[in-house]
Amino acid sequence: MSKAKDNPASFAPAGAGKTAKPKAPRRTSREREREREPKADVAAAVAKEPSARRERAKAPAKKRPARPKSVLAEDMLRRALEAPTPRSRALWARRGLATRAQLDRTTQAMLLRQLYLAYYEEGRFPQAAAIAEQALTLDVLPDVAHQDAARAKQALGDVEGAAAHLRLAARIGPASRKAFHYWTLGSLFYLHHRFAEAIAAMSRAARWGTTDKPLYQGHLALSRLALGQDVDGIGDLIERLAVAPAGNGYGRFVLGLLALHAGRPDDARRWLEAFVERTTSGRRAAAIALRDEVEAARQALARLPAD
Repeated sequence: MSKAKDNPASFAPAGAGKTAKPKAPRRTSREREREREPKADVAAAVAKEPSARRERAKAPAKKRPARPKSVLAEDMLRRALEAPTPRSRALWARRGLATRAQLDRTTQAMLLRQLYLAYYEEGRFPQAAAIAEQALTLDVLPDVAHQDAARAKQALGDVEGAAAHLRLAARIGPASRKAFHYWTLGSLFYLHHRFAEAIAAMSRAARWGTTDKPLYQGHLALSRLALGQDVDGIGDLIERLAVAPAGNGYGRFVLGLLALHAGRPDDARRWLEAFVERTTSGRRAAAIALRDEVEAARQALARLPAD
């Protein structure tokens, strides 16, 4: 007999001698599909769920709430007021005015004035006059806007245009500024040798004046002297103006000319030189506005005898 026949193990089924495992019941295709469905849903959910880091990275950055345009315009106005040069002042003023649809009239008027000052200091007088007249349409401190327009017109040599604005400024301005407007009008006429008109305007300034009354009275005296009228008490006018607050600024020009009429050349030289030095070394806007006075002061100095 062959070995295969002699060896009973050769006829034993595979796995004989081990404990037989019960066979799992056969599943239908429908049951298999049901088992796969939840697994597929879980896998999809896991695949779609990003990590916490990825989620933070993909999340849009939080934006700060937009500042109101009015606040931006006020910030531009502050920058214009603090600007060290006319160019930067104009830059910030234009940026503020770019939001004019959102501005209140006061802020808009103040921005326009900064732009006016920038143009004026740069010697761009036609643009300065146009900006001042644009500001008038806002009806915010209109007498101040008329003063600005008058300065630009005067710089352009338009005496009548400047006088028209100053008359309106004096007419509509509050009582506290009427004297200043009339005096500015009188100064314009005095510098252009229209002394009768200067006397009329200066007389009104002297009537309305309070703290600066000695300045207005002194300038009125100069206008009368220029027209050939007699003026008494020039020395008293000089003494009162010399101790008044206005005597430290424009008043030095008036004091110097009064001192010439009073026969006090040393005082005249001292005051006129101080006026020229202060005016030409200060803000450019003041130097431009008072350039006719500076020229008149220099001519008077040239007539004084040498030390």
